[in-house]
Amino acid sequence: MTEIDRAGALPDVLADGLAQAMAHGDAAPLGSRVLYFPVASSTNDLAARLAAQGTPDGTLVIAAQQTAGRGRGGHQWFSPPGAGLYVSVVLDARQGPADDWVHALTMATGVAMAEGLHAASGLPVLIKWPNDLVMAPAGSVRGARKLAGILAEAQTDAGTLSHVIVGVGVNVGPAAWPPEISARATSLEEELGRRVDPSLVLGASLARIGTWVRRLRAGHSAVVRTRWQQLAVGVSGATVEIAHADGPRRGVTCGIDGNGALLVRQGNDTERIIGGEVIWL
Repeated sequence: MTEIDRAGALPDVLADGLAQAMAHGDAAPLGSRVLYFPVASSTNDLAARLAAQGTPDGTLVIAAQQTAGRGRGGHQWFSPPGAGLYVSVVLDARQGPADDWVHALTMATGVAMAEGLHAASGLPVLIKWPNDLVMAPAGSVRGARKLAGILAEAQTDAGTLSHVIVGVGVNVGPAAWPPEISARATSLEEELGRRVDPSLVLGASLARIGTWVRRLRAGHSAVVRTRWQQLAVGVSGATVEIAHADGPRRGVTCGIDGNGALLVRQGNDTERIIGGEVIWL
């Protein structure tokens, strides 16, 4: 029996939220197939296996705990039991825009999650480039605390992009954060000081992801970028440090380009940052 074969029924605590998101087509194309795991290795890895098997566009893989969750750059995503919500969706890349579908989906999902988490909690959730959802009470990246993260991964077939797997991890309740992240991690319940209904979080998030995926597929990439910049913190006028082979360099952020790369001005030059570590000072 494979790990996929051990999928179970979505528990009532989450089923209501999914049903509400799908009731009026808000979550479409998400929810064509739903697999739930009380414990999973990695929802993104399971979703990728399903995509390779021909699962329908919009398939959801949902877990209450991950044992091998991953974040950007191969970093481990802390996924303890009873504290988070972990969801991956399989999206058919052939229905995406002609430009960079992976980066476009990362941006669209960032917008969707900022809006969805706000709808579920009332919190002023912001986006930290490139794929984090944060609380930033000081209005800057410095001191911001991470609520959720996004990981979009491409899957190819015979060298051609076939699917994008978009994974989202949300810190719903408090946890004993590892020392290396304790100063910059938070949860919805910690911020609110009260219990949060995970079904509401799931439903609001899926409804917004579905909405923004439909807009992206309809060719509204510019609308996605505009909304992303409205919700972003630290992408303009912030001093950052960028790692280079010859040592770190400092610059000032000046927005993003059409593919979501961070633009950093260094003197008279502007550098596109598409990966690596950026430290906000």
